[in-house]
Order: sequence, then structure tokens, then C-alpha cells
Amino acid sequence: MADAVAHHYPKKERRMMPSTPELPTTYLADHADEAVDLLTQLCKQPSIAAQNYGIEAMTELTERLLAESGFQTQRLHYTSQAPDAVYGELRGSGPYTILLYNHYDVQPAEPLELWQSAPFEPTIREGKFFARGAVDNKGEIAARLAAIRALRATYGELPVTLRWIIEGEEEIGSPHFEEIAEKYSELLQADGCLWEGAGFTDDGNPSLNLGTKGLLYVQLDVQGVGIDAHSGQAPILPSAAWRLVQALASLRTPAGQVRIPGFYAAVRPPTEEQLAAIMQQKNKDEQLKQAHQVENFVDGLSGVALRERVAFAPTCNIAGLNSGYTGDGVKTVLPAKAMAKIDFRLVPDQDPHEILRQLRGYLHEQGYDDINLTVLGAANPVVTPIDDPFVQKIRDIAETFADKPASISPIVGGSLPLLDALKRHVGMPGLSAPGNVGYWGSGAHAPNEHIRLADLERAVRYNCYMFMALG
Repeated sequence: MADAVAHHYPKKERRMMPSTPELPTTYLADHADEAVDLLTQLCKQPSIAAQNYGIEAMTELTERLLAESGFQTQRLHYTSQAPDAVYGELRGSGPYTILLYNHYDVQPAEPLELWQSAPFEPTIREGKFFARGAVDNKGEIAARLAAIRALRATYGELPVTLRWIIEGEEEIGSPHFEEIAEKYSELLQADGCLWEGAGFTDDGNPSLNLGTKGLLYVQLDVQGVGIDAHSGQAPILPSAAWRLVQALASLRTPAGQVRIPGFYAAVRPPTEEQLAAIMQQKNKDEQLKQAHQVENFVDGLSGVALRERVAFAPTCNIAGLNSGYTGDGVKTVLPAKAMAKIDFRLVPDQDPHEILRQLRGYLHEQGYDDINLTVLGAANPVVTPIDDPFVQKIRDIAETFADKPASISPIVGGSLPLLDALKRHVGMPGLSAPGNVGYWGSGAHAPNEHIRLADLERAVRYNCYMFMALG
């Protein structure tokens, strides 16, 4: 474990830790640009896991920033085929220990022509910070670092011990996090874990996310003829494209119900507490329509029914299709191959491995044995109960900070494969607290990804308050 890099702060700013949470307002005012500067450093460095672009340099930058902020750091290594995770520990004055999780990798920036400014040249326009990774997930790293620096500069230490793991493969499904969590489980022990964070609603209510859906991601490949053929031969040659789309169409009814026998058998109904939390959330239908550029949702859903569908419904989604000629103009061809990627988002207690077995069996029964099935990702759903003491602690802290009731999402539509590994190998309650920097229009994974600078500033203040309150 490397020694922390000395980060010298003016001694005159340091004072005794107060008995109740109190923001380090003087430091925050004097260093108002620190979070933006940190985020600029992080976003200028490309770190695209899918393309292995800039990853090693990003690993070095992440470790350096943690060390400069007072952490004892080390690399968590499992295989030469994967980037190291960065681990840091910052001892606090109190007995409470928190594990922080983030990732330093980002999504590919393509299509580049849709960006108004270069994705790895951070740009500020109209109070917004534009760059790939600004919201997912470098903005939260910057906000947490800025808060930690403010507290150390003001009080000399934190009242809580922080252990922080920042990995570099989240955007490709965290394929090696299982092995890292198992190998380094002792390092990751804590009283509670804060995952990638939630934020605040437009009305200023703090948001808490208590879990994510599971995932099964598979690729389907069909070989029709040996080589692409003239489409005039379509009456006598097998079509890979038609074969694939017919197989895909067999998986769902037009209304969206998954036809695979047994698919819904293990689904655990939501609890009364989870349903109540959904009902208490603010209506964000119009923001969602604007963010996704749609006029209506599936089945005309709105309000509570829409939120329940998002939270508690498992899905079968076509993520990508490819076959034949897709360029400009005409090419009359019967394609030799066809490929599709599909993902299943799973709810408690669905098991991705059982769903895979059911999928294989169903395709066999339907006569699609010629379709090659490749598993690209799998993760179990992970949900922390609303009544867990750690959830209630973070909820109380967030509500006191905002002076408004929390908006609780029992389970969100995305997946974090790492959560199941943490649950099994480390075993602690966790959630996403409102220390993130995104909002409904941030465009994570999309061109022109951005955050609002005001949200970054609030995230820093919230993290300062939360770390103090946890102590």
C-alpha cells in the first residue's frame, strides 16, 4: 500500500470537529472551483473500457488523486487481461467505516458527429459541464474527493473511516469484479456501502436507490448460406435475417409479455413498503418524455402505474440487430449471417442462469437449434430492504440536509453486476445516496453528456454533511 501524498492545507483553517454536522463553509467558499478542476482532470483523460482506450493512464490518475486527498492507496489486481481497480483507505477518528464504490471507465463516445464539443475536451456552456463521463461516473468521484478535501482541510481528519474502490470495467459489465471482491474481501469490509449515487429531484427532495435489477445479456447468431447471395436466389436459399427476426418475434407477445415458459415463476411481488415508496415519488412523466424524446409511454402508462412498471417488471429487450447491407442506396443481397443482442432485466427472485436455461429450452422447443447462443453478461438482482438500519440512517441524514422527505426507489431499471459480488463476498447493506451530480436530462451514455454545475456544488455540500453525520 502506497503512502498518501502530503496535501498541505493552511493551519489557520483547521478547527475542532463539531459535535453536530456542520458544513466547512469557509473552505468551500475559498475553493469553489475545486470540484470543477477535479472533474476536468478526470474527464480530459479518456477511459473507454470497451476499446481499452486510455485505461492505464486513467488508473494512474485516479490513484494519484486519491493519494493527494490523503488516502493510502493500492492497486487491486486479478488478471493481466483486466485493468486494476484502485483502492484507497482514509482512517477517521470514529469507529464507523463506509465503503465507497465508483468506476473510472466510461462509455464509447461515438457517434462523434452528434457532440457539440469534443467528448474529452470538457466544456462549460450555460451553467453546464459537457464531457464523456461527466455524470457517469466521474462527476461523483470529483464530488466525493472535493468533500473529503474540504473536511480534511478544515478539521484535519474525518469522523468516519472511508474505504474506496474505483474499478475500470463497469461499463462492460464488471466481468472481473467477482474475482476482485473475493480476493480482497477483507479490504472491503465496512458497516455500509454507498454505491454509485442518486441525486435530488427537481423539487430538491433527496433520492435514494436501494437496488438494481438483474441481467442476462446474450448474443444470437444465425448462419444461413455460406456467403452473401444475390437476392434473386431468395426463393431457394435460407435467409439468416428472416430466421433471426422470426425467432426474436417468438420471444414476446405484441403486448410485451415474455413467452418463455417459467420466465415469471420466480418473480417476487413487491412489498407494501416498496409500493408505498413508489406511490410517494413525485411524478416525472414530462421530464422522462423530454429526456427520451417520446410523446407517450408503452400502453399509455403514466403516474404510479408507469413507476411500478419500471421498478417491478422484468423485460426482454432487443439491444442490437445486424444483418446484410445497411449502407446508402441499394444492394440486392440475401445476407449469409444475422446477429442480435438481447438483454433480460430481472427482478427478485429471478436467477439469470435459470432464465438462460429456460431460453435455451424454449428455442429448442420452437425448432431454433441452429441459432448459436452466446452469454455476454449475467447478474443477479440485488435489493436492500427499506427498513434496513443503514438505509434509515442515510435517509435521516439526507432528509435533514435537504429539509425535505426522501424519494425512495426500491429498485431501478439498470443493473450493477458488482452488487451481487459485494453481497456474497463482502456482505453488507448498501444503497445509492443523493451525492451524485446527474439529473434527468444529463444524457449518460449519450452524445453531449453533461451535468449542471449547481448540482455538482450541491453534491459536494451533501457529501460533506453526510460524512460528518455518519461519524
